[in-house]
Amino acid sequence: MGKKSGKGDHPVAAKSQGTKLITANRKAAFLYSLLEKFEAGMVLVGSEVKSLRDGKVNLGDSYVDDRRGELYLLNAHISPYPAANRFNHEPLRPRKLLLTAHEIDKIAAKMKERGLTLIPTKMYFKNGLAKCEIALAKGKKLHDKRESIKRKEQNRVISRVLKSR
Repeated sequence: MGKKSGKGDHPVAAKSQGTKLITANRKAAFLYSLLEKFEAGMVLVGSEVKSLRDGKVNLGDSYVDDRRGELYLLNAHISPYPAANRFNHEPLRPRKLLLTAHEIDKIAAKMKERGLTLIPTKMYFKNGLAKCEIALAKGKKLHDKRESIKRKEQNRVISRVLKSR
């Protein structure tokens, strides 16, 4: 009996390495100032994973809530998978996020102390596992949003001028 190398023996390691972006919440950066980001696993059922692989997810109005020491992703719409028929999932059901107890305590303390919101910014596959990037965020005021629009427009003009030369 030979010794196993350790690399590639695990079924998850046999899947594609790296990350594959499923969706990004582009409105989040406009509506909020993102302060600190965390990577969380998700508790999903099989038909949800199939829908994620098809990219049928919308994070538009979703947020994360602390319920009795556990974090849940709420209002994230994962479309039903057509081939799952009666074994399909509820599209807007709460989904438990998997983080260490230390990270959950840290996040909960910051949310209570500073009145921050926890929002999902991305959903992606990392080494075959579905992950959700969540961020502690503070809502922007109207003048901050105007400033973001102005900065984006200036960058567009600069890139246009540089491209034409």
